[in-house]
Amino acid sequence: MSPPAACQEAREELIACLLRTDCVLKSGKTPTECLHHPQELPLQCQHLIARFADCKKGMLDMRRRFRGNHLSETAKAAARGEMLNQGAVDIIPDRNPNEDSRR
Repeated sequence: MSPPAACQEAREELIACLLRTDCVLKSGKTPTECLHHPQELPLQCQHLIARFADCKKGMLDMRRRFRGNHLSETAKAAARGEMLNQGAVDIIPDRNPNEDSRR
């Protein structure tokens, strides 16, 4: 059984972070074993653990279930069967669109 789409992105980011840690790479432990000692993990992984736990708690909280678990834009698009544009967006904030660009 696959995990719900609401927490899938957070789960994948957590796994990717754990796989890059010294705990896995140098000590040869599994990511699950490394989760038993979160204080030894990098701060980024600790934040991802908290994010994933909050997402899972949100699935049980009736107020959040009623209002929605605040899916990420990627998860919302995946649930609708759409693909988001993953390309880079070029934004030039100082440029006025009414200004002539040939100057």
